[in-house]
Amino acid sequence: MESIYLYNTLSRRKELFEAIKPPFVGLYVCGPTVYGEGHLGHARAAITFDLLFRLLSAVGYKVRYVRNITDVGHLVGDADQGEDKIAKKAKSEELEPMEVAHYYTEKYHDAMRLLGVLSPSIEPRASGHIIEQIALTQKILDNGYAYLSNGSVYFDVQKYAARHSYGQLSGRNIDDIMTGTRELDGQSEKHFSADFALWKNASAEHIMRWPSPWGEGFPGWHAECSAMSAKYLGETFDIHGGGMDLMFPHHECEIAQSTAAQGHGSARYWVHNNMITIGGQKMGKSLGNFITLEEFFTGNHKLLSKAYEPMVIRFFILTAHYRSTLDFSDSALQAAEKGFVRLCKVWRALREIAPAQEPAEGSPLMNKCMEALCDDLNSPVAIAAIFDELGRINSHLDGKLTIEAKELAALRSTFDTVLGAILGLEATQAQVSGTLEGVMDLVLEMRAEAKKEKNWAMSDLVRDRLAALGVAVKDGKQGATWELK
Repeated sequence: MESIYLYNTLSRRKELFEAIKPPFVGLYVCGPTVYGEGHLGHARAAITFDLLFRLLSAVGYKVRYVRNITDVGHLVGDADQGEDKIAKKAKSEELEPMEVAHYYTEKYHDAMRLLGVLSPSIEPRASGHIIEQIALTQKILDNGYAYLSNGSVYFDVQKYAARHSYGQLSGRNIDDIMTGTRELDGQSEKHFSADFALWKNASAEHIMRWPSPWGEGFPGWHAECSAMSAKYLGETFDIHGGGMDLMFPHHECEIAQSTAAQGHGSARYWVHNNMITIGGQKMGKSLGNFITLEEFFTGNHKLLSKAYEPMVIRFFILTAHYRSTLDFSDSALQAAEKGFVRLCKVWRALREIAPAQEPAEGSPLMNKCMEALCDDLNSPVAIAAIFDELGRINSHLDGKLTIEAKELAALRSTFDTVLGAILGLEATQAQVSGTLEGVMDLVLEMRAEAKKEKNWAMSDLVRDRLAALGVAVKDGKQGATWELK
């Protein structure tokens, strides 16, 4: 089994991954709050942990991948006051909150399928685990780390920090938090401004509400992940993932909740992907500067010059390391598309000229790619290694270089394993439909027949007419190939 190294946010260093109970791995990732269209930021998180899921599986681990759906408890502004994001959307559109949640969950799933993101093993919803969140809250109360206030239950951060390390994930400490927050005005339900809700008392106008020992209400945003990860992965599991924007307060609060309830933290490795930015500013629904995934697929946005295939979006995301900031621009997407088309052309050609084989052990390119991917998911280095081979493969296709059949088979196997099985890409050609590919295959077959009959005039006419239409035909030893100019 390959050794995998992951950057652990908790220790702030790259560590050798060691499963608690090999070959089994428990992976929990924070999924979307389903009150609006998915955007590029959602895609980056999903693709990052899809890559991790695929890599762990490829090297022999049996992964239970849990990715939640937040459909209750996430309030506007990510704080403990204000409306529930889904309830607010439901009111504005005169729908039931669960109608909103279901609609946007389905939209999210559709986009993920197009992007090649595999379904998780389990996808629990916050609204389906109210009992577990109530039990978690009661346990924290019983252990003395929470208090009841006007029907709501709050986590006591100061009491917890006196005995445990609050802020260990984000690097914040209780003194900084006390200095950076305002004094309470005496009207707040909280004892301390940094305390957070485990359970909120529902006001008369609040739509989403459930009975509890403390009255009708709803869970705090952070409670769901602690409750559901423990239910499906156990009190201690291997990896917790999510976007860097969730590190504080969401993930910090998760660690505190789990420790207060069970005496120890939950995940051994905390992995965070960085943000997508536009002009240096984080892309997000709350900032109003996002482009939906559907807009990328249709090209229907003022910042986009055209529509982009989902695989181009996935490729664009994978060309940057998951822990680096990825700045969006239409020109960057166009560059990614050109690179992806070039890659797919060679990938398809390899499938045509070499028989399928199992991944070749000891293949230099395979080893180079796997070394990069096992080094903290370094997809850009793996992709660059494959691009370094494209010139040599094209020289073979053009008849300028001879490569043994065994090596061609190894190259094909590497492309299929690294690009397909692990990076999750598909050998499509951007903006070229299957119908057009079929038509072009027919045209080139007819041209080949004309050449066999020494009808050079017809052969040249077909080539020249296609060139006028923006299709370049290239003759080689293996036959003619084509591409859009």
